[in-house]
Amino acid sequence: MRGTIVTLGGGGFSMSEDGASLIDDQILTLSGSSRPKVCFVPTASGDDGGYIRRFEHAFCGRATTSVLSLFCRDPWGYTDPAMILDQDVVYVGGGSTVNLLELWRRHGVAELMAQAAAQGTVLAGISAGMNCWYEASSTDSFGPLAPLNDGLGLLRGSACPHYRGEPGRRERYLGWVADGSLPAGYAVDDYAALLFRDGELSGGFAERPGSQAFRVELDAGSAVEREIPLQLLS
Repeated sequence: MRGTIVTLGGGGFSMSEDGASLIDDQILTLSGSSRPKVCFVPTASGDDGGYIRRFEHAFCGRATTSVLSLFCRDPWGYTDPAMILDQDVVYVGGGSTVNLLELWRRHGVAELMAQAAAQGTVLAGISAGMNCWYEASSTDSFGPLAPLNDGLGLLRGSACPHYRGEPGRRERYLGWVADGSLPAGYAVDDYAALLFRDGELSGGFAERPGSQAFRVELDAGSAVEREIPLQLLS
């Protein structure tokens, strides 16, 4: 794929009490605009109103905000997904990865995301908004954690957000890569993010000390973690 994608294992305004986030600041910087147009995509949460208002509060005064709504809920109604093509940043929220992927495909959002990235829009997302860009992921969309081989495939391999922040995430992901349930991929802690350019890993950053990210690969029948150096934002 062509373009820039930022995948957050956790953090950003979603996990900030006051909405402030150094990772979000970095995403805005990547847009190259002094007042970027930022579209929030809350599909995975069912267009949760509280989540949308937190986004609007976090980006108020430093970005021109909009919401891609697919659930026809007041006051946002239904938004034509083509509006993605007129954004500097598209920021995808957390929730159900499976529900997000199904609705995006039905509404034509999946194809528009790739087109927007190729035109220069920065794509970003947390949790389910991280998972969606990869070929596969670890998800709790069905309740218990499970492997999902059904992502958009803009990024190769699999993803695991909240890697060391939620019980069972790390152990299960390592097991699924080891037994072939998931392909090799990327595991990212809360308050950390990876940066991809044109489909290739370009770096990463963390907004809290101790937050890490790993490339997880199969080696002699076992899943091996290789830490990815991250820039600590300040």
